[in-house]
Amino acid sequence: MAIKVGVVGLGMMGLTHLDAYAKLDGVEVVALADRDEDRLNGRSKAGGNIEGQAEGGFNYDSVRKYTDAAELIADPDLDIVDICLPTPAHVPFGIKVLEAGKHLLTEKPLARSYGDAMKLVHAAEASDKIAMCAMCMRFWPGWTWLKEAIGDGRHGKLLSLSFRRVASHPQGPFYLDGDANGGAALDLHIHDADFVQFLFGLPKSVSSVGYSSKTTAVDHITTRYDVGIDALVRAEGSWAMADGYAFCMQYTANFENATAEFDSAAEHALTLSQDGEAKPVELEDGMGYDYEIAYFLDCVRNNSQPQIVTMQDAANAVRLIEAEVQSVRSGAPVSLD
Repeated sequence: MAIKVGVVGLGMMGLTHLDAYAKLDGVEVVALADRDEDRLNGRSKAGGNIEGQAEGGFNYDSVRKYTDAAELIADPDLDIVDICLPTPAHVPFGIKVLEAGKHLLTEKPLARSYGDAMKLVHAAEASDKIAMCAMCMRFWPGWTWLKEAIGDGRHGKLLSLSFRRVASHPQGPFYLDGDANGGAALDLHIHDADFVQFLFGLPKSVSSVGYSSKTTAVDHITTRYDVGIDALVRAEGSWAMADGYAFCMQYTANFENATAEFDSAAEHALTLSQDGEAKPVELEDGMGYDYEIAYFLDCVRNNSQPQIVTMQDAANAVRLIEAEVQSVRSGAPVSLD
C-alpha cells in the first residue's frame, strides 16, 4: 500500500517536493494545502533557482485541496504531512502534525530561532512518529562525495575548504521581511553552515562579517569556522547581488594531494585536479531533494528515526546561524562551546 502524503505550502519548495514524490514508487500525494487558490489549482506556480527545480507537471485535479493547513493536517487518510510553509510556520504546524499522529517532514530552516527549534525537537522526541527537517545538502550528489573524501582521507589531509552560495534577491513579501526570513544568513547560507556541521560537528567558534541590504537581517555573510582541526574552513552566503545575477552554489576543497571544485552551473559539476590534470568526477543524477525525500520515506517504512540528519542537527544549524549573526553584529568571534 502506498504511503499517503499531504503537502502544505505550494511555493518553490512545495513544488520541488511534489516533483520528488512523483519520481518515487510506493508513495502518493493525495492532499494539498495553500491559502492561494490559484496555487492550489496549479494556475500560478513559483519558479526554482536551480535548473530542474520546481518543474511542475503535477495533476492538481487528482488530490483533495484545502485552503486551511489545519484541515489537511486533520485529514485521517494521511500518513505524512510535508510542511513547505514560510519559516515562522514550521514550528506551530510541525507540532500540530505530530500531535495529529502523522509523520513530519518540514522544510529548512527548522525555525526562526534556536529556542523555537527546540520546541519542535521536544515535540518530536515525545512522539512515536518519524520527523525530519529537509537539510538537502546532506544528500546532494557531489556534496556526499566531499563528505566521503574528507572522511576516508583518500586525497590526504584537508588543508582548506570554502563554500560560496550567492544570488540576487528572490523578492516577494516573505523574502523582504527580515524578521520573518532571517535574511540570507538563515534562509540561504544555512545550507553551507549546516554542511560544515555535517562534516566536522558543531564548530567551536565562528568569526563572521556581513551586512544588511535587502532586509533588516544579515543579507550577505562570510564566516570562518573553528572546526577543531588545522584547516581553513569558511563560507560565503548572499542574496544581495544585483538583479539578474545567476544563482551560484560552489565549493573548493584543497587536500594535500588534490583539489576538488564543485560548481552547480558548470558542465561537469565536480572537477578533481591532481597529478597535473583536471578531470570531471561522475556523480549520481538528480538533486538532494530527491534523495532526502527517498531517505525519509525509507525511515517511515522502517519505523526508524533519521540518522543522516536528526531534528537536533537541524536545531543546531539554527543555533550556528545565530552565532554567526551575533559575530557580524558584535564584530568579534562567538564561541559555541
